Amino acid sequence: MAGIPVLTVEGDCIARAWENALVLLYQSGCDVKTQYDKVGDPPSKDATMVITVHNPSAEPMIHRDFPGGFEELQEYVMEVCEGIKDHCVRDAGDPNDTRWEYTYHQRLFDYRTPTLEPTDQIEHVCRRLADVPHTRRAQAITWKVWEDNSCYDPACLQSLWCRITEEDGRRLLSMNVRFRSNDAYKAAFMNIFALTRLQARIAERVAELSAEPVELGRYCHVADSFHIYGSNLAEFEARFLGALEKRTFEGRTMRYEDVRDLMESARPAILEKARRMGRS
Repeated sequence: MAGIPVLTVEGDCIARAWENALVLLYQSGCDVKTQYDKVGDPPSKDATMVITVHNPSAEPMIHRDFPGGFEELQEYVMEVCEGIKDHCVRDAGDPNDTRWEYTYHQRLFDYRTPTLEPTDQIEHVCRRLADVPHTRRAQAITWKVWEDNSCYDPACLQSLWCRITEEDGRRLLSMNVRFRSNDAYKAAFMNIFALTRLQARIAERVAELSAEPVELGRYCHVADSFHIYGSNLAEFEARFLGALEKRTFEGRTMRYEDVRDLMESARPAILEKARRMGRS
């Protein structure tokens, strides 16, 4: 293939799909420099990646080797799904405001333009699906041309798209997500986990609006640049690839149901931490 490889993986659950994607990326990705390399850093492993999770609710959902802990994972889910850090987003009209450029929740649930009222894109998606489940127009975007083409840290997540199909009398909500750039080792697991939790919330809302049950269908994660930074390769090889040789898949993963209560118990501390952030 000429140019960046296009790689495709599947998995019955989140943990297996993410693991399969990292292994294939390491084996078949190309070597590319990045804008963040320091002197002496090796090139990153990079590819365009398409990851399909057949059942986002299937266990085991959590991979033990994602770089983070349970509280961090819970915090990220709350950031994406509940907007606990939306107050950390800078005022685009104030050049002296140095807070964040965006949060995904703010872009999806409170998308703002210079001339229009704020838009809750997720509610719009839910209402479209409740009215016409097979619509091809149930999507939400994050990119703001007037800001992101020139800002230092533009959004990596670009869009999500949903559709409902009927199979054996069940209504299934499938979701596609596209990233322009996705740190495969350090971020992608948390991205996928949080976005599938958002997928579940969309399904619940559509069921509420339509008064008909909606279950989760497959989740498809597309990353234009799915990469492991060269500066992280040694750690990845020792920690992640090393675990493949030493432990079974069952030993490398765990059930979300077994740690859900532990993660939920961290909510008060996470909310207090978020409350203290981003105040200028």
